[in-house]
Amino acid sequence: MSERPQRQDPVDAIIDQWATVRPDLDTRPMEIFGRIYRLSRTMGDRTEKAYAPHGISRGEFDVLATLRRSGEPYTLSPRQLSATLMLTTGGMTGRLDKLERAGLLRRSPDPHDRRGLHVTLTEKGLALIDEAVGAGVAVQTEALSALTDEQADQLADLLRELLAGTPEDR
Repeated sequence: MSERPQRQDPVDAIIDQWATVRPDLDTRPMEIFGRIYRLSRTMGDRTEKAYAPHGISRGEFDVLATLRRSGEPYTLSPRQLSATLMLTTGGMTGRLDKLERAGLLRRSPDPHDRRGLHVTLTEKGLALIDEAVGAGVAVQTEALSALTDEQADQLADLLRELLAGTPEDR
């Protein structure tokens, strides 16, 4: 077994406990995914707090950000939004209702499909998402300051490889 680094985290304590009771167990996956899970949960909470002053949740941020990333005219169908965000149409409808009431987006009939709708970011929504994304990136940048630029690049590359090699459940 390799020697532990000086800097310890809660996952190290869990791994040490498993090593005591099950020395035969390869705990490397626990070390990696335990840290990914804890980091994801922590950063999710921090970014949620960064969005709160803008009056939106993470889920609402995702809708606005998806519209923003789509480029001008910042318009997608509810179906496109649902597919991108992996949400049911019911879940999407609730988010769209709230964001529309807040004046951050508007729904309008699709001129090419009488049954379809377009969802478009309003000017107010565009301004808000630009502020909120900056706040979220600032929180993420602060967390990454624990790494050098080279380490951050390496981590991004390794996580890309891991994600590409991990098929999603269907």
